[in-house]
This record gives sequence, C-alpha cells and structure tokens, in this order.
Amino acid sequence: MNLSLFIAKRYFFSKRKQNFINIISILSMVGVAFSTAALIIVLSVFNGLEGLLRSLYVSFDPELKIEAVEGKSFEINDELLSKLNAIEGVNVVTEVIEDYAYIRYRDADVVATIKGVSDNFIDQHRLDDRIVQGEMKLKENGIDYAILGRGIQYALSVAVEDEMYALQVFYIKDLKRTSLDPSQMYSRKSIRPGGVFSIEKNYDENYIFLPLDFVADLLDYGNKRTALEIKTDEGVNLNSVKQKVSEAMGDSFAVLTNEEQQKDLYRLLKIEKLFTFLALSLLITVGSINIFFSLMMLAIDKKKDISILSALGADKKLISRVFFSEGAIISFIGAGSGLIIGGLVCWAQGQFGLVGMGMENAVVSDYPVIMIWSDFALTSLVIIAITFLVSFYPAILASRSYSTQNL
Repeated sequence: MNLSLFIAKRYFFSKRKQNFINIISILSMVGVAFSTAALIIVLSVFNGLEGLLRSLYVSFDPELKIEAVEGKSFEINDELLSKLNAIEGVNVVTEVIEDYAYIRYRDADVVATIKGVSDNFIDQHRLDDRIVQGEMKLKENGIDYAILGRGIQYALSVAVEDEMYALQVFYIKDLKRTSLDPSQMYSRKSIRPGGVFSIEKNYDENYIFLPLDFVADLLDYGNKRTALEIKTDEGVNLNSVKQKVSEAMGDSFAVLTNEEQQKDLYRLLKIEKLFTFLALSLLITVGSINIFFSLMMLAIDKKKDISILSALGADKKLISRVFFSEGAIISFIGAGSGLIIGGLVCWAQGQFGLVGMGMENAVVSDYPVIMIWSDFALTSLVIIAITFLVSFYPAILASRSYSTQNL
C-alpha cells in the first residue's frame, strides 16, 4: 500500500514537473515571438518615417546645391552659368538669393525667409504637387507673384484671390547706419500673392518664394547669389554629376546632394533607430532567459535519460547538441512566428492604416511603414546569437550530468 502510494506520488510530481517545464518553454516561445514582432514593427516604422521625411525634403531641397565655403554670397556671371549648363547630366541651374525679411499684409505681420529664385525654378517642378491654393507662378503678364507657405498664409490671413491687397516686404539695409529718416534704414517692395504651398510645418511657416530680380533689387544684391540649385537629367548618376560640378566650381564652393543638405537629421534618425534596435534586442534577451531556465530544469530532470544515452554510447558532443537543438527549436519557432506576425502587422498598417498619427494637421494620417529585408536578416542574426548564449551553459551542464548512479 505504501509502495503504491510512493510510486503514485513520484509519477504525479514527475508529470507536474514536466508540465511546468513545457509551460515555461511555451512562454519562452511567446515572449520571443512578441519581442521579435515588436522589433520588426518599430524598425519598419522608423524606415517609414525616414522615407516620409526624404519625400518631403525632396520636394523642397534641390538635387544638388552649390554654396560658398566662406561667406554668405558669391558673384556669378554668364560664363559660370554656361559652364554649369554645359556639364553632362545638368538639366536646370536655378539662381537663388535667400535671407530673412519682414512681411506685412493688411494689419498682420511676420518675419519669414524669402527665397528669390530665377524664372527656371518652375522647370524644376519641385512644388507642382504641393500647391494647395492659387497657381504655381512667379511672373505673369509682367506682374510679379509670391508663392508662400500655408503657415504664413494663415498667420497673415492672406486671400490669394483678392487682388486689392499686396504683400509688403521689408528688408533692413544696415543697422549701423545712422539717419534722421527711418525709411533710409530699410527697403520695401510690394508683391501679389499668387499661390500657396504645403510641404511640412517648418517650411510652411517660414518660407516665401519670390522672383529673383524682385529679391535682388530689394536686397541690392546685383550679381551676388547665396546659392545655385541644380536639377539633373532623369536617370543620371547624381554622384557623378556632383563630381563634375565640384571640379567646375573649384575648392571655394561646396556641392551638396539632397541627403547632405539634411545630413544632421538623417544621422539623428539612424542613431535613434540604432538605440531602438539595441533596446528591443535587450528585450528579446530578457524574453530568452526563460529558455535558459527551462533548459536548466530539463538538464536536471533528465539526468537518468542522459545517463542511459551515455551508456548506449552517446558522447558529450551529442548530448550538448541535443540541448542546443532544444533551445534552438524554442527560439526559432518563437522568432519565426514573430517575424511573420511583425510582417503581417506592417503589411496591414500599410494597406489599411490601423494606427493613425493622432494629429489633425499631420502630413500623413497614418504611421508610415516600410519593410526592409536587412531588418529581418539582422533580427534573425541577433536571435541566433542570443540562442547560442542562453543554451550554452545548460548544454554543457547536461553533457556532464551522466552517471551510472542515475540508472
């Protein structure tokens, strides 16, 4: 009677221990799966935000921008422009004068960045699909027009269709100059609003595009320019054109691609993505600790089975491989499930917009996502490394646990 009770208790506790180990293994799979899915989703959102920013800045920034290495402006002439236009791959060279000015419309006023551009700026077609009111025009029938950001339009309450009122543009000439007449300290010109663009809040609230000769006369710049903006032919190698332009301009000028013009922002995004990846990788590591404990418990619980395998001729490498395989199965099933879940969530977000930005004036209504195969590959490599680390000690312990006393 006592022997039967002892055997029953031993069997019951043995089964309960095995069930407990199985539960820990399942929880480990689930933890790895959700951590992996979260990593894929967050990385894809970072990719989407970077892609969105690139698309916004491409609308505003030129493909290539020429600036003086020293000083704010530089002299240009027809010979220089002809040299640039003759470079293979260069399509349009736009002259630019950019500075701050005081803008007044009826009873409202703002300080904005005025950007004077030559007439061929229209041929670059950078703002064509960003015009939300009025027309994309700088001159028409001998009349100058301004293209202002939507934020400036709101601040000044500009009515584009109303031809009765014009924008008053003021520019301070020289604060050091002393004069009894205040009007000698600044220059002023009037211009009609012709169109309104909307790209991104920072641009919409700060920029106004004006005809080049209007700004040159207002600022008394003459042949001086603050930058030259280049549009290249479709399909050409941008870096190759940049190299040719740099050789033509010399060491006194910097030639910047679109990405180089916003290099600080893109670098910040990459750093944020890196730290997010490291943080979520740590989360996967924490989730994988359960794998370590389940393998440790399994190694302790299966001492008799390990001894039997050893008696049948299994060496330490085979026993270690069995436990490595057990850890790998748990991790890879969880990771594989996580990769699939993360990919499906990202696909659904891109197709149906499951999660919105939560802002009325956002550039896009839903969080953008872009899946990149390298994110999946890197995540897989991290999981392989973590699996090896958490399985190493239990596998070594199991290979040393055999003994004839356990038989």
